[in-house]
Amino acid sequence: MQFPTCPPISPMATTAATATAVASPSTSSSSLLFPRHRFLPRASASARCRVRPPPRCRARLPVARQVAVGSDVSSSSDVSDEQAAAARKVGKRVRVKAPVRVHHVAKAPGLELPGMEGVVKHYVGVWKGKRVTANLPFKVEFELKLDGQDKPVRFLAHLREEEFEIVGDE
Repeated sequence: MQFPTCPPISPMATTAATATAVASPSTSSSSLLFPRHRFLPRASASARCRVRPPPRCRARLPVARQVAVGSDVSSSSDVSDEQAAAARKVGKRVRVKAPVRVHHVAKAPGLELPGMEGVVKHYVGVWKGKRVTANLPFKVEFELKLDGQDKPVRFLAHLREEEFEIVGDE
């Protein structure tokens, strides 16, 4: 199937089209304030083809997008090794050693976590067998005993591996 192509454009044709497109402004103030209302002569067929690519060029775009989306940069052995190393930490009791402050606990806003102990509940760095860019990949559950409450307040915090140390098993 042949796609319609534009006729070749000579340098003289483009110069003439540019010269006609740049018309001298009229002396009225409205044309200076609103230049979009100034009508230009209709461009020739060769000038229109320069603005919009022929249809055969636009048809290749979806193929390029499919290739870019379908590429996988992480190998499955790296992901499985990472997931196995993180799985050993899930269920362990940990203590926070970095200066971390959380603001999402309603009963204790601006809570400082250093020195608190909790349990690693989940590793979120791998999802459905693929590595994801989780900045804080470990979900740690903490219990906070507040004055005047019978039950402790439970909350989760996402932490990096460098922000906690393993104390023992659950």
